[in-house]
Formats: sequence, structure tokens, C-alpha cells
Amino acid sequence: MEDAELFNVDPGTLHLPPSRECGADPVKLQRQIVRYGPSMTGRPALIVFQCSDDELIIYDGVTRATRIAKLRPGQTVMVEVIGKLRYPGGNLPTVKERLP
Repeated sequence: MEDAELFNVDPGTLHLPPSRECGADPVKLQRQIVRYGPSMTGRPALIVFQCSDDELIIYDGVTRATRIAKLRPGQTVMVEVIGKLRYPGGNLPTVKERLP
């Protein structure tokens, strides 16, 4: 496997995976908000795939991305691109579109 790429992106622009098209689990999101608030300290990078249309789909970190997009709009986060997909992702909803 080729080396992973790291980028800083606005988490609100990331696309949700097909398995989480409704967005973050509300209970898990509330737990994270209570525990971490808007802090990004010590949090691992979000894991994403790059689609054929260059859109990024979250593989791991939907709840973290949602928490930061909700509490710190416009703040960028580190994402790690671990692979490329052969299909476009622009048709999937973004984190921002599914904010509670």
C-alpha cells in the first residue's frame, strides 16, 4: 500500500459514508460533546478515502467530524487519506448537511 496522505480540511465538507448517511449517532455525539467539548487536543486524524471525483468520504471519525463542525464551524482538522475509490462521492451528504 502506498503511503497515506495528510491534509487539513473543514470537517463539514467531508462526505458521510453510505453506512452513515444519516450522520453521527446522536447519543455518541452528545457523549463526545460533554467529554471533549470543542477541544481537538490529542484526537487522532480522521481516516478518509478519496473518491474518483476527488471528494473525501469519512471511513473513521464521523462523530468527531460532526462534533468539530458543530462546535467550531470553519475549523480545519487533520485527515489521513488511506486509499482511493473508483466511484464518485459527491452524491453523498456532507457532515454539514446532516448537522443536528
